[in-house]
Order: sequence, then C-alpha cells, then structure tokens
Amino acid sequence: MSGNTGASAEAEARAAGAGSGAARLQQLFEGHRLTPTQRRIAHCMVRQAADAPFLSSVELAELAGVSQPSVTRFAVALGFDGYPALRRHLREVAPAVERVAGADAYNEYQQAVQSEIDNLRHLASLLADPTPVARAGRLLAESRPLPVLGLRAASAQAGGFAYFARKVHPDVRLLDEGGTMLTDRVDAAVRAGATALLCFALPRHPREVVECLQYARSAGLTVVTVADSAFAPVARHSDLLLPGAVGTGLAFDTACAPMLLGRVLLEAMCDALPDAQARLEEFDAKAAERGLFVE
Repeated sequence: MSGNTGASAEAEARAAGAGSGAARLQQLFEGHRLTPTQRRIAHCMVRQAADAPFLSSVELAELAGVSQPSVTRFAVALGFDGYPALRRHLREVAPAVERVAGADAYNEYQQAVQSEIDNLRHLASLLADPTPVARAGRLLAESRPLPVLGLRAASAQAGGFAYFARKVHPDVRLLDEGGTMLTDRVDAAVRAGATALLCFALPRHPREVVECLQYARSAGLTVVTVADSAFAPVARHSDLLLPGAVGTGLAFDTACAPMLLGRVLLEAMCDALPDAQARLEEFDAKAAERGLFVE
C-alpha cells in the first residue's frame, strides 16, 4: 500500500513539474521570430519540458531531428551566448522537482497515460490566464454562421465541437472534408455573414489546412485555432492560437488536451451567448418528447 502511494506521489510531482516547466518554456519562446527549424526545436523542448534542462545540444538535436549547429543558432536567437547558457538558464528557473528515478518502471501503456496527464497539467497552467479563451469564445459566439474546420486527424475534434456547438449556436458549419470545394464553403460562410472561423489542427498537418486558413484570413475571417503547439505550421495563419499538446508515446497520437480545450472553448462560447441556456433547455424538452435518449 505504502509503495503504491509513493509511486502516485512521485507521478504527481513529476507531472506538476513538467506542466510548470512547459509553461515557462512557452513564455521564453514568446515574442521571438523563429525559423521553421527553430520552431521544431522549441516544440520538442516543450514536449520534453521535464528533461529539457538536462539535455546536451547533441541529445536535443537528435530528439528534434535537426543538426547540432541548429540548436546553437536557436539558443542565440533567444538571446543567449550559446546553448550552454540557455541550459544554465533553464536549470536556474526549473521547478524544484527532480526527475523520478522510478519512472521507467511504467509499461508503455502507463507511460502514454502519464504523458497525457502531463499534457493536461500543462494545459491547466496555460488556462491560469483565461483571457485568450474568453476572447475566443466571444469571437465564435458573434460569428453567424460559424465555420469549424478540421481535416484528417483533427476531424474528430472539429466534429465533436460542432455537434455540441449546434445545441447553443444558431448556425454551425462543419468543414471536415478537403478538396476543391473547401474554399467554396468558406466563401459561402463569408457571404452568409461569418466573421470568424474555428480550426482544429493536429499533426500531421495537412497542407490543405494551412492553405485554407490563409484563404480564410484573406477573405476577412478572424481565425481561432486549437493546435498541438504554438509553433505548429498553422500558427502564422491564425489570429488567436490556443495550444494543447498531443501525446506521441503510442503508434498514433493521442489528443486529450486538444479535446478538452475544445470543450473549454464551448463553455466560453456559451458564456458569450445570452440565449445558450434557453436553447439547451429547449433541446432537452424536445429530446424528452421524442424519447431520444435511454435513461
């Protein structure tokens, strides 16, 4: 019993440290114009927040899939004399939580779950400032209609958001199929009065999504994006980007944080819709009349 309690406490400490470390890294990178290679390094460091202060430049380069000189140039771009100075800074500001020696005792499935717990803790730390989410909620509530974009891996997130959003928003249009008609559907939304577009973007990022966001902004839409990282390829084509990291420990990515972030956005949108509660009650009444759900 005591051994299990200790392992649980260690896991809690490790996750808390990773979450706060990732938040510090995000703050460190904000405001810098990074190249695509440098964004890749930054994304890798955020995902490996607990280990980042202890990685050599060679180890970080291998993890990020870049060259060692690229890591050095990355550190200089952040304002440091070199990578050793960046690593010293990370160690100085790292939370007082050491890496857990027994973490390797988890099997691969437990490690995947622990990784998602880390991602959710990181998301919780980002949501300590609710201003970006509240702003996004207002933008989505005011757009009539509201197009919601998500292709390939992100289609499930977009579909889930659209399903629930339709219960409170008068006109939600799901864009979950690519092809030449995608821009036509954006045009139709703009003609109908849309002012914003919500995009869910997860790796691997389809080229069509990047191109669609670029087109949507040129058509006058404000783009709100939920992505796996603030350094994702869609970032430069988004007016407001909300990051929710994905897990990469299994054969296919896991997306608990982006899914939860979508639900948080729904809540913020409901807060900005004065008739949201009335619409929900109307739906519940009709569902009861039709016997729609099994109690």
